[in-house]
Amino acid sequence: MAELNVLVKPASGLCNMKCGYCFYADEMENRSKASCGMMQEDVMEQVIKKSLAFATNRCSFMFQGGEPALAGLPFYRKWMEYERKYNVNYVEISHAIQTNGYALNGEWCRFFAENGFLVGLSLDGIMESHDAYRKDACGNGTYTKVLAAAAQLRAAQVEFNVLTVVNGKTAPLIREIYDMYREQGFLWQQYIACLDPMGKEAGSMEYSLTPERYGEFLTELFRLWEEDVWNGRQPYIRQFENYIGILLGAEPESCEQRGRCSFQNVVEADGSVYPCDFYVLDEYRIGNVTEDGFDFRDIIEKYGKGIFGQQSREPAAACTGCKYFFICRGGCRRHRERADGKNYFCKSYRMFFDACLAGMQEIAAWVLVKRGEVR
Repeated sequence: MAELNVLVKPASGLCNMKCGYCFYADEMENRSKASCGMMQEDVMEQVIKKSLAFATNRCSFMFQGGEPALAGLPFYRKWMEYERKYNVNYVEISHAIQTNGYALNGEWCRFFAENGFLVGLSLDGIMESHDAYRKDACGNGTYTKVLAAAAQLRAAQVEFNVLTVVNGKTAPLIREIYDMYREQGFLWQQYIACLDPMGKEAGSMEYSLTPERYGEFLTELFRLWEEDVWNGRQPYIRQFENYIGILLGAEPESCEQRGRCSFQNVVEADGSVYPCDFYVLDEYRIGNVTEDGFDFRDIIEKYGKGIFGQQSREPAAACTGCKYFFICRGGCRRHRERADGKNYFCKSYRMFFDACLAGMQEIAAWVLVKRGEVR
């Protein structure tokens, strides 16, 4: 039974905000064609047709950008029409969208609710940390707009989570951010480490996240979450849930925590396909969905299980001898693009596991007791 995950960029890297640390804006500056514009209907049709021709069990469409809402609601309504046309095998289809929330209104939220979209809302904590780098095109902060979007999503009963970029501003404010998220009822949280621009010295930007700061961040966030676990009120934090899962013998769903790349089937607005959102670059272009003979099966076999995937399965020698490798697994490939192959945040993870592994093991043991697997 074939399953397929497709990450679609309907507005390429176009955006109605100008975030100071945007990794995709950096990628656009490092490829021959910066923006692919808006996805046209003929490309949309081929993405859906060829995805549903491959998937026999489940198909997931994730919309990202840039800002995917710039494609407009008519784009998404037409997308749903083509799904109904081509889903002749009655494949289970799920939808998710990662948005900055700037353009959301009641009509958008009703559409998400009616079509079962999972929404990821980008929010960098409290006003001080969010507005530091997440600005609109005129340089104004967007915090108030994003909180208003969260309120509208909640009012429409749309399932959503909060995605926070950990940078030099958010990391030291994590206690205040965590408390605010609790007050707002944001129970589904994801934190991702900020990327430095390609070709720049790591840690050289104003917003850069240093290994020391990231280690302190992870430790403090875990302590806050751990306390809530024992009080029965913890939010879902993706990274920690995956670590607990590893300790329980489960395979993490996060590719960063698997230590090897998943194949994301990233489709740019012109139909070009790439293996990962961090590698939408000329040298990683695989093909185009509009080409005759394009088949998701072939590219997954050749690149997902082959070339691209295999490269990420080669951890640095220092990693394999580390006492924490069983749970760290080397981390994201993008953070390992260094001469020695070690993760830039290696020191961060050592700090974190030194301080918190025992606490995670205690939680894992408690989960086993709750399941009745240990008496």
